[in-house]
Amino acid sequence: FPYEETPDQAKAIADVLSDMTAPHPMDRLIVGDVGFGKTEVAMRAAFKCVAGYKQAAVLVPTTILAEQHHRTFSARFADYPARLAVLTRFQTRAEQAAVVEGLARGKIDLVIGTSRLLQKDIRFKDLGLIVIDEEHRFGVKDKETFKRMRKSVDCLALSATPIPRTLNQAMSGLRGISLIESAPSGRQPIVTKVGPWSEEAVAAAISQELGRGGQAYYVHNRVRSLGDCLAQLQKLLPQARFGMAHGQMKGPEIEKMMWGFFNRDFDVLVASTIIESGLDIPTVNTLLVEDAHEFGLAQLYQLRGRIGRER
Repeated sequence: FPYEETPDQAKAIADVLSDMTAPHPMDRLIVGDVGFGKTEVAMRAAFKCVAGYKQAAVLVPTTILAEQHHRTFSARFADYPARLAVLTRFQTRAEQAAVVEGLARGKIDLVIGTSRLLQKDIRFKDLGLIVIDEEHRFGVKDKETFKRMRKSVDCLALSATPIPRTLNQAMSGLRGISLIESAPSGRQPIVTKVGPWSEEAVAAAISQELGRGGQAYYVHNRVRSLGDCLAQLQKLLPQARFGMAHGQMKGPEIEKMMWGFFNRDFDVLVASTIIESGLDIPTVNTLLVEDAHEFGLAQLYQLRGRIGRER
């Protein structure tokens, strides 16, 4: 771990590892602000599970987040003989079949996937841990399906904005809960401004970010008019390099666009809410949300968490 754990993060890790050695299955909720280190808690739990010769599964809401987690987990597990895989709808049938077979035969220790992991053809040889990332994005039916796969499985849920039902279960003692309230060292607070849309405000915000060597997100949540929005911004800021991403694009296109942005091939990503889940690009420190009143509070909170991630 390249950083020092925050006090709350260290306590959450201790809580989880303690639960995993208890005689009854773990059912714990980790609640923490976006970027406060919930994924690190999940990685420690997954490592303990795999080291105990059991399989671990990480369920995430989007294919982009699955790919990013796969890279993150793979880097951390690189020095150990753990076999990792990713399972999403973006893969070919042959690739998916290979992962499904690997899980059933115990050849894969840790799988990271979307709701594709909930389909009937999925069988684990010896599942020990389920991690549900962005738990608020899944329905009750999805979560119960995963739990029924094996009644003795440990379950760890992560969320910055848990739904009332989940919070009620945690507060009433039906589930364990760990709060991560301490910010990572050096983390700058995010300044949020609300105002009417204007070309001047948009141009000033993006120009200021590019001027200090950063990147920016521009969220426009109507796919039909996303191209027009991109053209308008290009006209407004001809010196900037723009990219575009939305959920109706094909998997390889989205991945190419996101990794192009990560590698700084362009300065501004014009996107739908596809970016709201878990993307971690430290150089992006400005976010503009068009028609913010049309979004839910949880969505805005998650979107806001995509920036200011550099310590």
